[in-house]
Amino acid sequence: MTSKFTKGFWEKTARIILRNRILILILIAGITVFLGMQWENMRFSNSQANLLPDNHPVNIEYRSFLKQFGEEGNAIVFAIKDQALFTPENINRWNRFSKQLVAFPEVDFVLSLDNLQELVKDNEKQEFQLRPLIDGQLKTQKELDSIKEHLFTELPFYDKLLFNKESATIRTVVNMDKDIVNTTVRKDFVLKDLTNLVENFEEETGLDVHVSGMPYIRTMNSQNIIDEIGKFILAALGVTSLIFFFFFRSFRATLISMCIVIIGVMWAFGVLGLLQYEITVLTALIPPLIIVIGIPNCIFLINKYQQEVKKHGNQALSLQRVISKIGNATLMTNMTTASGFATFIITDSKLLKEFGIVASINIIGIFVLSLLIIPIIYSFLSLPKTRHLKHLNKKWVDGFVNWMEGIVRERRISVYIVSLILLVTSIIGIYQIEISGSPIEDMPKKAQFFKDIRFFEKEFDGIMPVEIVVDTKRPKGVMRSTNLKRIDQLSEVITEIPELSKPISVVNLVKYSKQAFYNGLPKYYQLPTNQESNFILSVAQKSSGNENLLKNFVDSTGQTARITTFMKDVKTDRMEEIEARLQENIDKFFPAERYNVYMTGSALIFLKGTKYLVKNLILSLAFAIFLIALFMAYLFRSFRMIVISLIPNLLPLVITAGVMGYAGVPIKPSTILVFSIAFGISVDDTIHFLAKYRQELITNKWHIKKSVYAALRETGVSMFYTSIVLFFGFSVFIISNFGGTVALGALVSATLMFAMLANLILLPSLLLSLERNIASKKILKKPQIDILPKKDEDN
Repeated sequence: MTSKFTKGFWEKTARIILRNRILILILIAGITVFLGMQWENMRFSNSQANLLPDNHPVNIEYRSFLKQFGEEGNAIVFAIKDQALFTPENINRWNRFSKQLVAFPEVDFVLSLDNLQELVKDNEKQEFQLRPLIDGQLKTQKELDSIKEHLFTELPFYDKLLFNKESATIRTVVNMDKDIVNTTVRKDFVLKDLTNLVENFEEETGLDVHVSGMPYIRTMNSQNIIDEIGKFILAALGVTSLIFFFFFRSFRATLISMCIVIIGVMWAFGVLGLLQYEITVLTALIPPLIIVIGIPNCIFLINKYQQEVKKHGNQALSLQRVISKIGNATLMTNMTTASGFATFIITDSKLLKEFGIVASINIIGIFVLSLLIIPIIYSFLSLPKTRHLKHLNKKWVDGFVNWMEGIVRERRISVYIVSLILLVTSIIGIYQIEISGSPIEDMPKKAQFFKDIRFFEKEFDGIMPVEIVVDTKRPKGVMRSTNLKRIDQLSEVITEIPELSKPISVVNLVKYSKQAFYNGLPKYYQLPTNQESNFILSVAQKSSGNENLLKNFVDSTGQTARITTFMKDVKTDRMEEIEARLQENIDKFFPAERYNVYMTGSALIFLKGTKYLVKNLILSLAFAIFLIALFMAYLFRSFRMIVISLIPNLLPLVITAGVMGYAGVPIKPSTILVFSIAFGISVDDTIHFLAKYRQELITNKWHIKKSVYAALRETGVSMFYTSIVLFFGFSVFIISNFGGTVALGALVSATLMFAMLANLILLPSLLLSLERNIASKKILKKPQIDILPKKDEDN
């Protein structure tokens, strides 16, 4: 019943398409124009990717921190490591550079040598005052040397904040307006105003300025993503069109296919705009993915059309059979590919959910475009010439098919032994895979902004913020002597960890107040004793300017304090060790019944997000396997057939995972996508092969060997063509500057190549070995989906 229904459906679909050609082309043009109009709604991501769901406890704590203290990643830092800076002319120019930064409305405040305030005690008024370190322009070298000596030896409060006394590196810190740090205003400010300012300074002085900080890093990284979208699209079009032409030797077939995938790319951008999703490092991959996935559709449809033309020369019948015979099989393969991407929708990550939705919609869209445009365009064209059909008889293709058939016929045991060895070896490699939670690992290593990240890691011990929030559960409880000592004890632990920078907190300000109280002597840069506390703190609190310093470290109620440190780019296991050590000391110094203390910040958010992602994507991959198993169950009501169809597709995934372990490629947000994507695509070949195999069984009266070899010969060429296109198509991602994108392209390409060999060698071998168990008419007597034609139409 189902067989007759589906057969009738596709024959009717073929008639509708071929009888309404002009109307369908107008409809496609209309949809394309509509989606093209949505491009204006596209926007690039201005915030850091958050892989955690909004209701995750870590995200809730992070939002609580932002509510109390504002955006933690709003600082841009500038630094110079050059003795040539320490001349009156250059230092005055550096100070003028700081004044120019202050003038921008996007800047909240600037902390630099130019406006550095020294805390001093006014003995007459019995209060602290903030006095400029540099008053006006410096005129003599002696004056500059004196200030430099004073800065490096007598102001420990600013050590590793504005300078590194060991290397004589000077830094300026610019805090951007928190309201615009995650908007497009930040992008324009960084790429235009800031860049011009730095270039002018470098040109005038000959000094190299290093620039970093999370707003700057995110802006430069986003710009790299934007620059690569066009590069990927052109590379994917170029590679796939060349391979397509090499196989078909037909300009018009190549041109038709290119038009289809270009429209598909336009639709992809339109869907992003229509849904108002941001273009992220993941969604930026969708347009070239559509090209790579769309070309195999064109190959199967055009190849079938040319086979039919060669067989009987009737154009109308050929076009009708392209739709009625290949339509359902192509739909199933695109459904399985879309399912691989759609499984990301079940994750709680907004980033992955949006990627899954847009990718799966556009994969179905490119299928519809291929199925409609190819028959319609060919119906207006003359029949392919003899030279366009020569590729169907290429000797090297026949040689490849004969080679595969020979292996399946004569070396099945060897196939199983090799497969088993690869399986065992790969499982050993899997145990060597590490998880990476570094937010900068995938960034372009050759880019100047990445080199500057390494510079600041070396000079100032890190760039990625880690925040520890201490809630004393009492208004004004932070400034109590016992609480300050506890914060200081935790700060000492942070200082002992080499991967963390010198912490900054209210304790530093209190120590600086004591130093100022004792006339600026550096040895008194320490917490006041109980006897000193009341007097020093009372003087500090009534002193002018101190309230602005204090608000950066303590909330408005005086109940909650923050300890800020910065982390170097370290491996995930080391990051977890650091987190565990900090948590151990937090529990030690701050009893849970008296304090509420938690860690947050960009570095930890990304680490937690990566681990959460790995957990969810394992579930999504399992769900993809389950969905595709259902497709197979729908085709063949046999558990053995489901197992046989899954083995050639799961083995390549295991091999790829093993290669990752041996090659030292970690599991991270980019590489974890490989498995769901590759599985959804590679199973297409399995469906094509098994669909043809089922038809041959019916035609050959359940003679398995004959059916397997016939299916191998007819589908082998198309499967080889599509696998080559997919291999080189995904390989274009290797030209990326992003390590994650390079790994994604290389791993998916390798997986698909493994999958092609598994489907063309291992799958037929399994079918032949299990022929007695699967040659039952009860299984195949009434096919559930009429993917293939009747016996009399086939050969």
